[in-house]
Amino acid sequence: MIDLKKHIGIAVAYFLIVALMGLVLRFYMVTSLPINYKFLLHAHSHTALLGWIYLGLTTLIYKIFLSEAQKPKLYKRIFFFTNICILGMIVTFPIQGYALYSIIFSTLFLFASYWFAWFAIKHIPSHFKKRFSWKLIKTSLWYLVFSSIGPWAIGGVMATLGPESIWYKTSIYFYLHFQYNGWFILALLGVLFYILEEKGIEFNREKLKSFFLLLNFGIIFTLFLSALWFVPPKVFYVMGLIGTIAQLLAFYELYILLKANFKVLKHAFSERSFFLLKIAGGLVIVKILMQVTSAFPYMANLAFQLKDFVIGYLHLVFLGVVITTMMAFLNYFKLLNIPKSFLWLFLVAFVTTETLIFYKAVALWLGLPFFQDYYIYLAFLSCLFPIAVGVLFFKQIKSIYLSA
Repeated sequence: MIDLKKHIGIAVAYFLIVALMGLVLRFYMVTSLPINYKFLLHAHSHTALLGWIYLGLTTLIYKIFLSEAQKPKLYKRIFFFTNICILGMIVTFPIQGYALYSIIFSTLFLFASYWFAWFAIKHIPSHFKKRFSWKLIKTSLWYLVFSSIGPWAIGGVMATLGPESIWYKTSIYFYLHFQYNGWFILALLGVLFYILEEKGIEFNREKLKSFFLLLNFGIIFTLFLSALWFVPPKVFYVMGLIGTIAQLLAFYELYILLKANFKVLKHAFSERSFFLLKIAGGLVIVKILMQVTSAFPYMANLAFQLKDFVIGYLHLVFLGVVITTMMAFLNYFKLLNIPKSFLWLFLVAFVTTETLIFYKAVALWLGLPFFQDYYIYLAFLSCLFPIAVGVLFFKQIKSIYLSA
């Protein structure tokens, strides 16, 4: 039998490494450090997406849908191979950035993700196949595979057109878009609907179909928003706006579907987990509204010129929507303990640093006063992230030790 709490312990260890890397990046703006900023930034982002979030989601999927498949040895092999790839990226990216060895490990990770997607779709128990929750999970896995077109394209672009080509950044944005809008969001929605299904809640099939189509339409068409930075033809803006409207309608449909069952959800989750879900729900609205505004040429150009808008947006999505929801689900399935001290430290760190990041962007935009020692405040407030995640990590280790 696989102790999945240990697997989540490893994922949280990556989360702690991500937080420490992020802290070093923040202090780099304050004092001289013997690091290559860009190289460490690559390591930070890869470990966050492919270490902490990826392992959290795949462990949830295995726990819910695949533990009955009686394939623990195969899953262990996939998990072991995946971690070799992640550790390889953690070591090589800070040293060399995008170069031979980091590219080898990141490429091997793509094969690890294909292996997991094949494993899940191949060995899913038959009684799950007609469930709406599995439909969402399966679609998320296809987005996971589809997103990898971006990394594969980067090699060709680098070899032929170079890193200054618009296709270099476009390939990266393609990958990120289908990672967080497709793979992450749909996987989390799949887990949510699984929980509702287990509670005996039945939904109108036509409503589910409408929600599913709008959601996927929105995911595909909001891809055009990732191309607005190089001022493409007007049709790109129109397509992006259509995508944001479809996304808005999809989440409104989700709200209608869930509205009658809020009490069921509230009683199903612990107080802390439900609090995290409410935060994520509110920030989903903020995310969509930001995407709507970015579909207009003025705001799209502004976001390109002021990188803090993009940085703030990405942190809002990953820290505020994806990670909070994933932690709530991990807690629901008793794979992760959420200490009260972690929750408040994490939220204070998130709110204060996001406020500073967006303030800088708005100040530069509107010509507002930019206070002295901004980077010092940002760096010291960022210290709360590794402290918070450190609390979470040691609580998880203690829980694993006590249950052994």
